[in-house]
Amino acid sequence: MKIVKRSLGTIALATTMIVTVSCKDGKKVEEAAPVEKEMNNNEVMTMNTSKNVNAEAILSDYFNLKDALVADDNEKGKELGLVLTKSLQELDVSSFSDSEQNELKDIIEDANEHAEHIGESDINHQREHFKILSKDITDMVAITGTEITLYEQFCPMYDGGTAWLSTKEEVRNPYYGSQMLTCGKVQREIN
Repeated sequence: MKIVKRSLGTIALATTMIVTVSCKDGKKVEEAAPVEKEMNNNEVMTMNTSKNVNAEAILSDYFNLKDALVADDNEKGKELGLVLTKSLQELDVSSFSDSEQNELKDIIEDANEHAEHIGESDINHQREHFKILSKDITDMVAITGTEITLYEQFCPMYDGGTAWLSTKEEVRNPYYGSQMLTCGKVQREIN
């Protein structure tokens, strides 16, 4: 019996050390702080308007969805996933070159599929789809551009390493929410 207790103690200690080393600041569980919204209705995100004003709505809806995941709010995530599908479908690509139009259409089709899944899933499944959605939105911004500074943030713990976009430099992790609220780092700035 002593051997079993000693073995369990060793396993628990090793697990604690791995978790502590794996995440920034060594914090596994953090108190859920009030989440500030990325954007509010009075705030206008300035996009490259000569290219597309609808990309602004997509980014706004994306950041609202991210905030719901940060807050561990499954129902709000469902609602905002469906809102995002509508803004994705309204993206006007006519002002872009033929190759950019084709690329944007592919990106939007894929992003729309993931936003639909988010609109009907539990929070863990929402986060799985948010990973790919984040890549799609990043790819969209590479084409549409933005006049505001975005921060691509990265969590090394989620699914082998995962990125997302934010308008704030401060990390608020949508993949773990209150479990590891600040796990991650700014990977790059996008201007």
